[in-house]
Amino acid sequence: MPKRDPVLAAFGQNVRKRREARHFTQEVLAERAELDRIYISDIERGMRNPGVKNVARLAKALGISPAKLMEGVGT
Repeated sequence: MPKRDPVLAAFGQNVRKRREARHFTQEVLAERAELDRIYISDIERGMRNPGVKNVARLAKALGISPAKLMEGVGT
């Protein structure tokens, strides 16, 4: 299994924390962001490197700014 990148892992934790705070399942977030549920799962596990458009989609679906979703990532 490939080693998880700490930046991707931190971003994934942010997504999961924000999703759970909204009481969304991965399926609900995926639907709202127009992404696949497996893709959401991979992001939360730090296995995917989402592009800028997908970060913006996730942030909008969670009702926050992309900057908020990136807090603490890469520091």
